[in-house]
Amino acid sequence: MKTISIRLTSPLQSYGNEAQFARRTTGDYPSKSAIVGMLAAALGYQRDDPAINALNDLLFAVRVDQPGQVMTEFQTAEWKPGTRKLTYRDLLQDAVFVVAIGSEDEAWLDRLAEALRHPRFQLYLGRRANVPAGVLKIQTFAGQDPVGVLAQLPWQASRWYQRRSRRQASMSVQLIADAVLLPERRADLVRDAVHSFDQKHRQYSFRPIAVTKVQLANPEYKPAPTATAQDAFGQV
Repeated sequence: MKTISIRLTSPLQSYGNEAQFARRTTGDYPSKSAIVGMLAAALGYQRDDPAINALNDLLFAVRVDQPGQVMTEFQTAEWKPGTRKLTYRDLLQDAVFVVAIGSEDEAWLDRLAEALRHPRFQLYLGRRANVPAGVLKIQTFAGQDPVGVLAQLPWQASRWYQRRSRRQASMSVQLIADAVLLPERRADLVRDAVHSFDQKHRQYSFRPIAVTKVQLANPEYKPAPTATAQDAFGQV
């Protein structure tokens, strides 16, 4: 088993879930289909390439290191000649995620890591306008599955966010993974296994996921100062 981790950060990210034309919401974390899409772009696959299906077989987990705040933008669309319709799009601001993908085929993982470093098509985080904030931080781990990697990998939140939580020695962060990686947790179904990104006929099926929490050390931890006898204001 080999696993690669990918730190995802950008001013704005958006991971669509069930939506209508007038309102498109975002999930709280990257979906597996979004990461499959990013890998397909890195490899140079077309939207309807059958090879996309093989990417669903990768083991997948994501850790929410810095939850984003949802913002809503509005757009106008001409849906009938001479008529404009107001539409709404939700996005995540200032979020940081760490994705881990794993496989027993180590050569395949090496190829994916190389493709992410030298992508054939532009990479983006959910929407074309949401490009990664710089070069992706990619790490490789041998002999570990995605959950094992994310349980041990240091906290990847932005430094300002870590400092904001400096009184906490450790942080409890959410981890979402393929259900097979968390057999002791309850499984839920999500419509997130993609078979085609064809804009005229997108195809998805259900896959089981499970959720847990992991404790991570805060590198910016500073214990609160203790009051002393000479510190008259320490008791205030």
